[in-house]
Amino acid sequence: MKFVDEASIVVESGKGGPGSVSFRREKFIPRGGPDGGNGGRGGHVIFKGSHHLNSLLGLKFQKIHKAKDGAPGEASNCSGRDGEDLILELPLGTVIKSVDTDETIELVEHDQQIIFIKGGRGGKGNSFFKNDVNQAPTYAQPGEPGVKKEITLELKLLADVGIIGFPNAGKSTLISKISAARPKVADYPFTTLVPNLGVVQVAENKTFVVADIPGLIPGAHQGAGLGIKFLKHIEKTKCFVHLIDISMMNEKDPIETFDLINHELKAYDESKNLENPLFGRPQLVVLNKIDLMEKEEVEKIRSKFHKLGFKTMAISGVTGYGMKELIFEIKKMLDGDKDE
Repeated sequence: MKFVDEASIVVESGKGGPGSVSFRREKFIPRGGPDGGNGGRGGHVIFKGSHHLNSLLGLKFQKIHKAKDGAPGEASNCSGRDGEDLILELPLGTVIKSVDTDETIELVEHDQQIIFIKGGRGGKGNSFFKNDVNQAPTYAQPGEPGVKKEITLELKLLADVGIIGFPNAGKSTLISKISAARPKVADYPFTTLVPNLGVVQVAENKTFVVADIPGLIPGAHQGAGLGIKFLKHIEKTKCFVHLIDISMMNEKDPIETFDLINHELKAYDESKNLENPLFGRPQLVVLNKIDLMEKEEVEKIRSKFHKLGFKTMAISGVTGYGMKELIFEIKKMLDGDKDE
């Protein structure tokens, strides 16, 4: 399924049904009086969170969404049927913004329902207006109109851990090894064109969610490469696994690549003015592709990162070496984050 994380749509609640003007007409009852019923309420616009969805594709190409109108009131004091609510299911992590009012709502729980716009109230029938002075009113209320709003939808993935690093660092391979996610894997840059989510099982009833973020390159915060299109998906993560390719085939110095990615995180923080900056979150440095390196060379690189004060692990995404230890280290990092 195509991944779509932004959409602009128009939503409109239903208008209320008009009240009825009616008089009771029955044999042997000469003064039946007014019996016009009330109109039905217009349908609400409701947003509902769903963990079964991971894209806004269904809303990308349908721009206008309208709830049903309420039915008119009827004779014999029968109220009109309420209009059917418009329920739009959205992926968890979707931010809903009203273009006109800057109202912002976020869906973060499965089956969470938010009434975004209420339907118009139904009009009162003429029986409602009967009193001692006016015993035969000949008027009723029209229904209230619905409300139309233009909104933007922006999906930000809800994950505990973000896997960051340069293209070809092995992020897709890693997420396929530690979770049931099966992203596309190949040996050329930008294989991953969309974020991937995976649920990692640590123990019975203990899991965490990782997001494989498409490769960052210098200038990403300004739109270079895949740019800020996917940087926003790590805003919700508690910590990062910073994956670095240390194989001889990678011409870049590991420390240099580490610094370049962190520079992009800092620049993104400054451009977005985040309350919880990305750069300040815990990072676990993971050296990948050690199956292509001599053990002594791997230890030299690890010692450099230790001197910088970062916890460092060495793995091989291809052979699976170090995966179990990595999972438990990530869980420890998450638990430490919660204890702060």
